[in-house]
Amino acid sequence: MSFSISELRPLRIGELSIFPPIIQGGMGVRVSRANLASAVANEGCAGVIATAGAGLFEDHPGAEFTNINEIALQKEIRTARSLSKGVIGVNIMVALSDYNRLVKTAVEEKVDLIISGAGLPFNLPALAAGTNTKLIPIVSSVRTFNILCTRWKKQHNRLPDAVIIEGTKAGGHLGYSLEQIAGGTVTLEQTLRDVLAYQSEKNLNIPVVVAGGIFDGVEMRHFLEHGASGVQMATRFVCTHECDVHPAFKQAYLDATEADITLIKSPVGLPGRVIRNAFVESIQKGLRVPFDCNYQCLRTCDPDTAPYCIARVLAEAAEGKMEQAFAFAGTNVSRCNEIISVKELIRKIVLEYTQAHASADR
Repeated sequence: MSFSISELRPLRIGELSIFPPIIQGGMGVRVSRANLASAVANEGCAGVIATAGAGLFEDHPGAEFTNINEIALQKEIRTARSLSKGVIGVNIMVALSDYNRLVKTAVEEKVDLIISGAGLPFNLPALAAGTNTKLIPIVSSVRTFNILCTRWKKQHNRLPDAVIIEGTKAGGHLGYSLEQIAGGTVTLEQTLRDVLAYQSEKNLNIPVVVAGGIFDGVEMRHFLEHGASGVQMATRFVCTHECDVHPAFKQAYLDATEADITLIKSPVGLPGRVIRNAFVESIQKGLRVPFDCNYQCLRTCDPDTAPYCIARVLAEAAEGKMEQAFAFAGTNVSRCNEIISVKELIRKIVLEYTQAHASADR
């Protein structure tokens, strides 16, 4: 990049250096793909491809589900690599029924990072053994971080290369109860303090990346000054020219107000933060959309009781069919007011950081 900010340090994960210290969050289904990830990586940050529903699974028989996603993921990684020499990672949800196969594909393609949440990735080190791919779990508390580190150390004799702690303000599926989210009893600041204290107690030095509700350089500066090594941002990257999702999806972000952000109970058993629309209001009133499940893409979903197919709904959203779908988004989506390039967005975030730093020094 053409700028150098002395106060802003790179996020270092092993031999990888990410500067500015931003990981672009992986957004499925088919929201963050090769085009976005490569553009982000070209600016020095870490670009991330979401693996959930990577392929056009809805157009094929269920028996082909896993193969379609594997082939699509391979293509996305190779395309991103052809467009960028920067840091490219993938986000693979533990709850995916084809989790093991997707991890195998990712490590065979030599991605720089595998980020894994929506469950604790206890077996990830075994699946990536013998590779140089960095393994980054997503946790929501110091308790789950402790459980994961203990299990990885005992069973695989290793620790995470970095950890992402995701707060309650994130978009999409959340690792908290509705009561925790509504009550505001869990803060990202407190979880960060807890994780850093745990590391100090155990003499660990694992880079901590914070995620969930971080929208600008001011918030990035706040968490870096409180001990985070980097930030993960997703919502703001949707409103870029390079984001792979349909323009109608981006328009939903631009049109969203604070009042439009709502929580739903996803068919997979987790709360989800979405932008309210007519379809969301219908499912909140009990609408059921009958479907035949040909693939059981998420292990936590029970097709016999689910009111609708979350995978198909998100696939429809990615194609811009918002009248029968919804968009996942973080709490700050109402602050999105323009579509700009990734390059301009990164520059704006860094400018926000430096202005906040200068203001604090006065």
